[in-house]
Amino acid sequence: MKHYFTRLEDSIRKNWDKPALTNYGGKTYTFGQMAVGIEKFHILYDKIGLKKGEKVALCGKNSAEWGIAFLGSTTYEAVCVQILNDFPPESVEHLVDHSEAVILITDQNIWNKLDRQKMPNLKLAINLADYTVLFTSDRSFGLTPEDVDALYAAKFPSGIQPEEISYPKDNLDDLELINYTSGTMSSPKGVMLTYRNISTNMEYGEDGIPHIPGDTLLSLLPLAHMFGLAFDFLYQIDGGCHVYFLGMAPTPQVLVKAFSEVKPFMMLTVPLVLEKIFKRSVFPLVKKPSIQRMLKVPFLSNIIKKKIRNSIIDTFGGKMRVIIIGGAAINPEVEWWMRYVKLPYTVGYGMTECGPLVGYKDTKKFVLGSCGACVDRMQIRVDSEDPQHIVGEIQMKGDPVMIGYYKNEEATKATFTEDGWLKSGDLGLIDKGGNIFLKGRSKNMILTSNGQNVYPEEIEERLNSQPYVVESVVLERDKQIVALVFPDQDRISQEQLDTAGVADIMERNRININLLLPVYSRISRIEVMDNEFEKTPKKSIKRYLYK
Repeated sequence: MKHYFTRLEDSIRKNWDKPALTNYGGKTYTFGQMAVGIEKFHILYDKIGLKKGEKVALCGKNSAEWGIAFLGSTTYEAVCVQILNDFPPESVEHLVDHSEAVILITDQNIWNKLDRQKMPNLKLAINLADYTVLFTSDRSFGLTPEDVDALYAAKFPSGIQPEEISYPKDNLDDLELINYTSGTMSSPKGVMLTYRNISTNMEYGEDGIPHIPGDTLLSLLPLAHMFGLAFDFLYQIDGGCHVYFLGMAPTPQVLVKAFSEVKPFMMLTVPLVLEKIFKRSVFPLVKKPSIQRMLKVPFLSNIIKKKIRNSIIDTFGGKMRVIIIGGAAINPEVEWWMRYVKLPYTVGYGMTECGPLVGYKDTKKFVLGSCGACVDRMQIRVDSEDPQHIVGEIQMKGDPVMIGYYKNEEATKATFTEDGWLKSGDLGLIDKGGNIFLKGRSKNMILTSNGQNVYPEEIEERLNSQPYVVESVVLERDKQIVALVFPDQDRISQEQLDTAGVADIMERNRININLLLPVYSRISRIEVMDNEFEKTPKKSIKRYLYK
């Protein structure tokens, strides 16, 4: 296996004067300037005596500076601790302390809300915006950016040259980063990933998801999560691509403008984004009786499909070659139409503990309803007597799998089987072609009084296809199956529907859905939610809030 630092070195050398990282609407760093920034972190860490394996916490919004700080730390062989910037202050403090980080790189606003006394191991805090010192426990650590510039100039009087770029590659099995899956205050799960875990993901990306030096990408996923870090950033930089960091709220107006300017070749997204596009722009058109009739005529059908496909691609800047969807199941009706109009999409499957990719297939080989097939250097199995027909827990082992949870042996032991397979907590099937079909999370499964297994996600997929439904959560209350629904508020407002009218529509939806479901999994009632469901940074619904 090739260390991803080898690809990084090659990419920097070959693309030295080309743009690498851009803060959308702000500063751009070339590959050469990024390399200089990485080297300055090395100089700083060396000067203050940071040791290999010591922890550097990184907490801030997506930015070019975040990326440089990450690479500056990991290429120095410090362990980078990724902390989501919208965690509450007490969670940030707790995770900095739990990880034993000696350096925190963050922004001024976050730092102002933190209590330094709750982070006793911390020796230095650095401002992510300009790398100035926010705090130091030792005056010898208080180096200014100007001090580092002077040390850099002394070391490289003519500036560092492309051929001088060299990063350690004899460390594949060493710990590279700790990624906290939540901001919980009790027994936090800090996923420990090695350089091997990351390198195998990068190698799969290079082999299976082609890109071209100079391709552009708009980074939307949090870099503090593994999908964002691995495939919105590291994989792109390794391949010579130019990454734009949005750095602001992704409102529809902002996204449309950014996509039109950046013209990305690829997008990593969650189902909700595409579902909203289809429900608001595509379905109202294709469900008109006149269009339905035209779709039955081959010649006219091809024209309409092409128009819909081009319209969606144009929305994303016009150069989109691949749309990768992950994080949740996609609405079956939306997916059917995506396939029908030949949108270049695929659905992947992953988890932080695998750094992150588990399942993937190229858009041309992707099987409808699946989430890809097992990636290279990974094994996958379903814990059931008949993996093709009987649902069981998906388990995996191989090069991408983490080495455990940091300082949490109990959670690590509970997550692995006795024979060394990682227990995903996801339920699914694998067909004879190796394609993975998710059925839901084991912790969400409802066991009925007569012993039947009900998978809420399967019901939600059907329910989300019904009129006026934006999203839903299916759960058990008082031994009955109940659906919580957030309706299409725009459509309700446009049609001036009152509460009774919405309730009538939802009751019809319930009746229609139940006709498609086995008796044991039918919905007893639908409750209409006034507000959108609260979500995680990965846009998954926080189901535990609605139990």
